[in-house]
Amino acid sequence: MQPTATVLVYSDNAHTREQVRLAAGRRPAADVPPVEFLECATLPAVLDALDHGGVDVCVLDGETAPAGGMGVCRQIKDEIFRCPPVLLLIGRPQDAWLATWSRADAAVTLPVEPVGFADALAALLRSRLSVGA
Repeated sequence: MQPTATVLVYSDNAHTREQVRLAAGRRPAADVPPVEFLECATLPAVLDALDHGGVDVCVLDGETAPAGGMGVCRQIKDEIFRCPPVLLLIGRPQDAWLATWSRADAAVTLPVEPVGFADALAALLRSRLSVGA
């Protein structure tokens, strides 16, 4: 059985979580393992999942309320030992500076564009899996 990578998806919007799943597909690139999604709609669920470990990449929705993905990103980068890389979903390209402030490893704009999203996710998976190897 082939190993899988776990991708945590945080958004209070079920449609956004679905966009992420559909854009990534079962495997975002041929050279990364298949992915399993762990969906979270609240900050406590994200923190609990990260405390349990096994998350390879986090995808955080910057438009989520009340705890937006940018603030969540900054918090987990400060609090989680060996925090997984974070792909931040931002509302508009002009918000890229906020993604930098939050210490996200990459950012893509909403709505999710499948090719760009899959490429960004695959790059983060490669970086995480090469560090963990």
